[in-house]
Amino acid sequence: MSDKPVTVLLIDDDDVDIRVVERAFKQHKISNPIVVANDGVEGLARLRGEEGFERVKDPVLVLLDLNMPRMGGHEFLAELRSDPRLARTVVFILTTSSDERDRAAAYDRNVAGYLVKSEAGKDLMNHLPLLEHYMLSVHFPADIETSSVSNSDREVAPFV
Repeated sequence: MSDKPVTVLLIDDDDVDIRVVERAFKQHKISNPIVVANDGVEGLARLRGEEGFERVKDPVLVLLDLNMPRMGGHEFLAELRSDPRLARTVVFILTTSSDERDRAAAYDRNVAGYLVKSEAGKDLMNHLPLLEHYMLSVHFPADIETSSVSNSDREVAPFV
């Protein structure tokens, strides 16, 4: 758990889906700040504080659509996981794709969950209690720049 509110970075190119998410948060009285990016390129820029965007405040939880122009969700995840400062970012997929290959590829890149939005409002309303509980209960990773852990301590020992 964090003393600071979790910022939700919603990366989605569909204005209707964005409004549905914002409205659902209001209906559930979830007051976490929501920052919107319209594709993976903008999402990375907001996480890094580049291209004139203010850096999204930690802790952050990303809600990521898969099918977007310029940089889709899978490409975004590959770039995110290869960036040492962003690699531990918590990501939930929120997509219309129920394709097993998409799901497997997302979990291969360590997403926290894969949520399918087949009916925009209804499915999201069912998923929000899970997301809210997650944001309130989980200890988020520290920002690498402010963490006291050295780079040599970051290496993960294999399970034996």
